[in-house]
Amino acid sequence: MIERYLRRLGLNDAPPSVEGLFRLQRAHVERVPYENLEIWLGRPTTVDPMESALRIISGRGGYCFHLNGALSLLLERLGYQVTRHYGGVQDTPDKAPGANGNHLVLVVSDLPSEDNPEGRWFVDAGLGDGIHEPIPLVEGAYGQGPFQYGLRPSESDPGGWRFEHDHRCSFTGMDFRAEPTGMDAFAASHEHLSTSPESGFVRAAAIARRDATGVDSLTGLVLKRIGSETGSPTTLDRPEDYFAALADVFGMTLDDVSAAERDKLWQRLYTAHERWLRRDGPS
Repeated sequence: MIERYLRRLGLNDAPPSVEGLFRLQRAHVERVPYENLEIWLGRPTTVDPMESALRIISGRGGYCFHLNGALSLLLERLGYQVTRHYGGVQDTPDKAPGANGNHLVLVVSDLPSEDNPEGRWFVDAGLGDGIHEPIPLVEGAYGQGPFQYGLRPSESDPGGWRFEHDHRCSFTGMDFRAEPTGMDAFAASHEHLSTSPESGFVRAAAIARRDATGVDSLTGLVLKRIGSETGSPTTLDRPEDYFAALADVFGMTLDDVSAAERDKLWQRLYTAHERWLRRDGPS
């Protein structure tokens, strides 16, 4: 499994190192899309890291519980000291800070470097338009490509951490607790996110891919680029354009999706897009 996972990332097996950790994080966010199409295809998933890893190996992605769950499994098998942490993302400024369990965070330890002598790293492949490389688990301001981040002790979760996102991106910040946790801690949140009519994942199909100069995102049928080459959003209002963008921009050829499933998915997406135009979209 590990060999196939690394092949999916375009990497070779290597002993744990700071450089190796950076390569893993970069490759994961560049090659494995953040996506919730399984919800829109009507395919239930779990937070089991092995299930998520096998789906990634097959060419698909997932959201935080899948992406960081699978990445934590890969890191463990490669010999990294990795722990999972209970986190919470706030998507708008009016949301109260705090770790509410809607996000899984990874911390890798025992990898000191010149700028991080304690050797603890914030690692995350499941934030969509989040970090491109690991960040030292040290209070400070950090720049990656066109984006600026902040990391500081969390005011809402004593002993934990607060990640401040770039203002141009899809959420404002995220808190996570200091103590490690198991994957079962996220089962209820995953159930809510994947099935509740109140969930943003149920209301909108979301896909994102991070690279060194920015992020490509596809929300519903609206494709946009944010970063060094920010342009105007594009509406993909024909199925051929939508599925071409999935393959060309996000590397999602959907080989596991039948023609009938694609037709059904497109009808759901188009109906949701029309509903959004009537309710919230441009006049």
